[in-house]
Amino acid sequence: MRISDFKFHLSEKLIAQTPAPQRDQSNLLVLNRADGKMQDCKFFDILGFFQPGDALVINETKVFPARLHGQKDRSDANIEVFLLRELNKSLWEVLVKPARKVRAGNTIWFGDDVICEVIDTTESGGRVVRFACNGDFHQAVENHGDIPLPPYIKRPTLPEDKERYQTVYARSYGAVAAPTAGLHFTHELLAQIRARGVEIIPILLHVGLGTFRPVRVDDVSRHRMDAEYYEVNETSAAAINRVIANGGRIFAVGTTTTRALETAANFNGGVRAEKGWTEKFIYPPYHFKVVSGLITNFHLPGSTLLMMVSAFADLETIQKAYRHAIRRNYRFYSYGDAMLIL
Repeated sequence: MRISDFKFHLSEKLIAQTPAPQRDQSNLLVLNRADGKMQDCKFFDILGFFQPGDALVINETKVFPARLHGQKDRSDANIEVFLLRELNKSLWEVLVKPARKVRAGNTIWFGDDVICEVIDTTESGGRVVRFACNGDFHQAVENHGDIPLPPYIKRPTLPEDKERYQTVYARSYGAVAAPTAGLHFTHELLAQIRARGVEIIPILLHVGLGTFRPVRVDDVSRHRMDAEYYEVNETSAAAINRVIANGGRIFAVGTTTTRALETAANFNGGVRAEKGWTEKFIYPPYHFKVVSGLITNFHLPGSTLLMMVSAFADLETIQKAYRHAIRRNYRFYSYGDAMLIL
């Protein structure tokens, strides 16, 4: 398939700059894959689409304040350092801005308690740096860092973003972007889902910056995904397999959860307990082995996330759903509205 198959025009006014006043008050478009029918709902209405014996699989990754601002070599040169992933103790792969000012051997200071030394340049234009810290490094990042809002949110980071750009069930630090489909859930709604006889099963995938990386090839099959760390532990794998064996449906909260589940899929229609790095790229046509229902936000034109959604339904059905959402003024992207695909 061609990248042009996944392009569409979106007015900037539909790109959500702030979250809904309450998490579960956002809009929800319910799409039936079998007949293409659509329903306009509120997110809290999702409760009525579950059945006893189903499972809701969530991604417990937690966004850390990955955007740091410092000064190079104790000068007035301001440098932004965006933490991508920890390579080993104290060694990180990062992005720097402005990149032309940062070379191997430079030192960047973040207050008096943490510095980093630039070690090398990566093939993708990033940097490898070594941090030194007085005290706990992760606490220093909390103190100095900002939550890394996506580039299409054209405003400064606000104090409330630390809470709202995080799911209520976030547990394990490691993501540089939120698994945004999960932002709509509240503790109360999750309790109601459990009370309906639906099992809520946690897994983990640390969302990387690749979620924003554009596809730069015309033939989408030639695109290569950035690796992201995932875990499906033995307890969660057993629970998922039990639900499937008993005829229940697996609802994945977001493309990140879906990517992890389909990476861990086995040949028996279930999943393996495993952890590691996944480079799995899901685009049409693709046969989903585990996921039978997908909760997702509305994605950027030409993005790998839109390609995955178009593989779950078919491309024409998704195109119709997006046209419907645009006509009805649904809010798009990370802080936007949601879609449930059955």
